[in-house]
Amino acid sequence: MKELVISSKRLKKEVLIFVISFAIAFITNIFAIIKFKTPWYEIFTQIGYVLIITLSIYFVVIFVRFIIFLIKKMVQLFKK
Repeated sequence: MKELVISSKRLKKEVLIFVISFAIAFITNIFAIIKFKTPWYEIFTQIGYVLIITLSIYFVVIFVRFIIFLIKKMVQLFKK
């Protein structure tokens, strides 16, 4: 069986994308707390929802990156 090797550059890029996704979800939670005037302890009690939103954003980004990758490959094929 062949081993899968992930470069440190790729790993850093994926971690950065995940951290940005988390920051967007967390800031959205803070905005909702302010807008709906709910207690500030919801920053901690709603962390499960924040993580679910983080994963959703991350998977949307992965999907968009995959579509862009496919389009680039198709363009390369048509150039030949």
